[in-house]
Amino acid sequence: MFNPLFKPRRAILFALLLSSLSAYAKDPKELVIGTSAGPYADQVKLGIKPILERQGYKVKLVEFNDYIQPNFALAEGSLDANVFQHITYLNRFAAEKKLAIVPLVTVPTAPIAIYSRKHKSLDAVKEGSTVALPNDPTNQARALVLLDQLGWIRLRPGVDPVRASERDVAQNVKKIKLVPLEAAQLPRSLQDTDYSFVNGNYALASGLKLRDALKTEKISPNYVNLVAVKTADKDKQFARDIAAAYRSREFLAVTNKHFADYAKTDYQLALEANQQASK
Repeated sequence: MFNPLFKPRRAILFALLLSSLSAYAKDPKELVIGTSAGPYADQVKLGIKPILERQGYKVKLVEFNDYIQPNFALAEGSLDANVFQHITYLNRFAAEKKLAIVPLVTVPTAPIAIYSRKHKSLDAVKEGSTVALPNDPTNQARALVLLDQLGWIRLRPGVDPVRASERDVAQNVKKIKLVPLEAAQLPRSLQDTDYSFVNGNYALASGLKLRDALKTEKISPNYVNLVAVKTADKDKQFARDIAAAYRSREFLAVTNKHFADYAKTDYQLALEANQQASK
């Protein structure tokens, strides 16, 4: 039998549902940025967040202790952006996990480097010395290339330096013992190893100073860290505002004050060159 109250009731329920959903709808001026604990979080706190908040954004920072979850959180929409990785890692991770995430803008980057609590120089290396290095493919390749440059190992001829792995070690010249570990564990490994490669963000987060490294890589464009966003968001206003904040003179000043030992981005170097030319 037709119930004349059915349609109005259904309309009321639908309106209530829409009202409930809108209550939970994300404010376009609320930004959630994910990062690894340490310097890239500090860059957001000290330099980027103040710029964005003056533009009316509410910025929430979420810190992760691994290199896995920030990309999944970004792809599923829990984050609006993340900053912790370089293009080589992003491209490989996104391809393997089929995630629609892309680079937005590069950021000042702390290099990977060799540290030791047991030795004051690299000359102390000897047969059987333990050397910890990252176990993720892209950062392990960086460490192996540096070990090759030091002459401690020899990589096979013609190997792609971005894809080098332990399988590509043709000769262990110094007969060192390689110990692959998760990147976040590398600072703590210094208690037990002779030498450890430590990514810059984890080094600084653990209290190490970049200047205390025994050997630091010269960062190639493959390993400059960046802000990533969902592919669908790259041209949205909030993404353009984040990129503009990182490219600003104000953030350059913050970089010079708080992150002086970092490798500056190309646009920051260009800003400094323009400043010098105008003097």
